[in-house]
Amino acid sequence: MKKQLIVIGLSTIIGLSGCGNDDASQESNSSQTNQEQTNHSDHSVHSGMNHSSSGEVPEGVKEAENPTFPVGSTAILETDHMEGMKGAEAEIVGAYDTTVYTVSYTPTTGGEKVTNHKWVIHEEVKEAGDTPFQPGDEVTLEADHMEGMKGAKATIDTAQQATVYMVDYTPTTGGEKVTNHKWVTGDELSAK
Repeated sequence: MKKQLIVIGLSTIIGLSGCGNDDASQESNSSQTNQEQTNHSDHSVHSGMNHSSSGEVPEGVKEAENPTFPVGSTAILETDHMEGMKGAEAEIVGAYDTTVYTVSYTPTTGGEKVTNHKWVIHEEVKEAGDTPFQPGDEVTLEADHMEGMKGAKATIDTAQQATVYMVDYTPTTGGEKVTNHKWVTGDELSAK
């Protein structure tokens, strides 16, 4: 019984461990650990992220009419939201024109504040209307990309009009294919 608990505990720790952040490499190990717990750009925060999704998009989001990367095309991921993402070949499975936000919030499940989470789209905000939010606005998240995100009170950090993409990719670090990953922006992709 004790061996099973140890194995389960180790599996949980390994499963919850995530990724590192190049920005935090300048800090001491203890500071880096703290930073990884609080800054979304650190991959450890993504242990609760739904890497794959059903592909369902929020009501009201508009398909892009002329995206740089059309649905069905492939591109190279130039972002590192999660371990194994940067450099992976991605298939574009959705392209949408919207306002995209980075947000800071405290998960509804408790824990450290997540800062500068990339990305939440306008249609994933409870109070969304016709007018985009501005940096500093307080909102309620409807997105459920990460555990404790849906229903969380958040602050808009940045806002920009962009085409966002839903992608399928296999991590460069190996592992299972990620399907319907939400979201990457066009500047986080490059032509294959």
